[in-house]
Amino acid sequence: QVQLEESGGGLVQAGGSLRLSCAASGRPFIGTMGYYRQAPGKQRELAASITSRGSTNYADSVKGRFTISRDNTKKTVSLLMNSLKPEDTAVYYCNWQYLGIPYWGQGTQVTVSS
Repeated sequence: QVQLEESGGGLVQAGGSLRLSCAASGRPFIGTMGYYRQAPGKQRELAASITSRGSTNYADSVKGRFTISRDNTKKTVSLLMNSLKPEDTAVYYCNWQYLGIPYWGQGTQVTVSS
């Protein structure tokens, strides 16, 4: 059974930093990992993703501020978020694309105050 256990998140002032982490289990750790986010009243959108080989992709709105990384030995993915803005406020979801099947974490709230 696939499980994605998320940690991190919380409340931070604008300009601050947070780190999200996600631990995967239940399948060999292959496939693209990513973080999506969903703000109130908006659609869920990709924030950042990383392939098994380490290639990364970022939304334009987070480029230069967010860094995604993965540890294939520990089966974890992390998202370091710097220079946070109020518009980064959202629920962040860990995502695992395993052989074309998407799996989701439970989500963690990130709130950035101005």
